[in-house]
Amino acid sequence: MQTPKALGYRMPPEWAPHQATWLSWPHKEESWPGRLATILPIYARAVAALARSEPVHINVTDAAMAAEARALLTAADCQGEVAFHHFPTNDAWCRDHGAIFVTRDDQPHLAAIDWDYNAWGGKYAPFDLDDEIPRQMAAYLDTPCFPGGMVLEGGSVDVDGRGLLLTTEQCLLHPNRNPHLSKAEIETRLCDFLGAEKVLWLSEGIVGDDTDGHIDAIARFVAPGTVVAAVEEDPQDENYHVLQENLRRLQFMTDLAGHPLNLLTLPMPPPVMYAGQRLPASYANWYVANTVILLPTFGGPSDERAAEVLRRCYPDRQIIGIDCTEVVWGLGAWHCLTQQVPAGG
Repeated sequence: MQTPKALGYRMPPEWAPHQATWLSWPHKEESWPGRLATILPIYARAVAALARSEPVHINVTDAAMAAEARALLTAADCQGEVAFHHFPTNDAWCRDHGAIFVTRDDQPHLAAIDWDYNAWGGKYAPFDLDDEIPRQMAAYLDTPCFPGGMVLEGGSVDVDGRGLLLTTEQCLLHPNRNPHLSKAEIETRLCDFLGAEKVLWLSEGIVGDDTDGHIDAIARFVAPGTVVAAVEEDPQDENYHVLQENLRRLQFMTDLAGHPLNLLTLPMPPPVMYAGQRLPASYANWYVANTVILLPTFGGPSDERAAEVLRRCYPDRQIIGIDCTEVVWGLGAWHCLTQQVPAGG
């Protein structure tokens, strides 16, 4: 099989034009113990904001779940285009179980990559329904679908559209993902399937992140060669040293031409705790849609500081902050819950 890269495909950056955003409707009580009914109206507000920007596709289990979702979206004054698909899921984290899409200039413009999915190292069985979602998305969109041949979640990688791919050693090299593959073999697979030329490795993720260190909670590209990195300012906070180490690594990294990366920093919110558990609250889990940015907020003074950083990065988009204090009890926020479908061609 020719690789997607050999066929001219590459993964566009998230800020490139979308034809749609794809989600999976939350329904797993165990992901938000005692809080599912609370987070659904918040989720509906996010969908309503996205629907003002671009069409939205939502996976649901059946007609009853679709009806529940429609009622909540109506209450949230959702007026854009929303399509429901009876593609059952085990959980709501479409960033990780959904297809990753790549594009090229030739026909067909759009293709899907179907990575293997094992619920972050087998932590949350069953996950068989989630593992089927990429093929169902590709079939609906009538796009080619390439099997990625290794375990990979969408939240573990980020690209700048100019050949750079950012990830973490903690996640991609964890033995619960692909113990049979070396670091070099994983890099080759990422380049062959996502069109990258250079893989940049950070160290670890933040405390409370059950994904083993996804990149979308710690550092994100906002333009070619430009990274926004989360930084904890309190030296006594347990995230301080790991985020400083990631920042140090970024300071020594270069683009394909050998130029240093342009670095911006993003504050961390105050610790968010639930039942004695530190939750992986991070402003870095924003989502870029065509005309809006969904920013997770947490009710503190650093919310506005984070929003201002993103305003400078995305001056042509509206920053919509939605409180995720309840949502992050599911151990993720807006980026974890969304998957972009790029505009092909």
